[in-house]
Amino acid sequence: MPYEPPTHTVERSLRATTGARTVAGVDEVGRGAWAGPVTVCAAVTGLRRPPEGLTDSKLLTPRRRAELAPLLERWVTAHALGHASPQEIDDLGMTAALRLAAVRALEGLPLRPDAVILDGKHDYLGAPWKVRTVIKGDQSCIAVAAASVIAKVYRDRMMAELGGESEEYTDFAFGANAGYPSPVHRAALEERGPTPHHRLSWAYLDALPRWQHLKKVRFSAEAAALESGGQLGFEF
Repeated sequence: MPYEPPTHTVERSLRATTGARTVAGVDEVGRGAWAGPVTVCAAVTGLRRPPEGLTDSKLLTPRRRAELAPLLERWVTAHALGHASPQEIDDLGMTAALRLAAVRALEGLPLRPDAVILDGKHDYLGAPWKVRTVIKGDQSCIAVAAASVIAKVYRDRMMAELGGESEEYTDFAFGANAGYPSPVHRAALEERGPTPHHRLSWAYLDALPRWQHLKKVRFSAEAAALESGGQLGFEF
């Protein structure tokens, strides 16, 4: 389907209304996965024209994403990645883990941004960061779109390498599903149980009686309710 290319409209608005000179686009990948980290990319692009075809990573084929990511890494003014491990997700909950990963990405930039464009409607960053949330920002904002592609390609590659590091992980097909739910992934979990790279507080363990004893108690019922919507999605 045709789509409108992203623009610098939000960034220009932030510059005009807040006086921000450096604006970072932030996007995450891995929120709904059963295994692997949640990964956040912060990208600073200035107001230059992006490489042709840039849009939300989910609208691109894996091949096109892989082609575009290295172009974007050279094109952006700066970018940095931050991760929160499965253990940190289990211990802190997804909202706090997202903030941890995002702060790690933002603090990895060579210059602290004056403002942040955050994809989605929820500000999981908060103070002291000056945040503008934008629903579908990965489609409409150039910096966020660039962050989405870089984060997705990096995490997919990391999960593929993880799947190949040990024969015991082969059955999970991390290279194909990146740790997200899939029939192959579920079958491997039923047979082998979760690996050290799985999130043990996630609801998928409720459907695996053989391995339920490994489930970690969620830190709070309120936080679990907030995050339950992020555990069922497919993203390949």
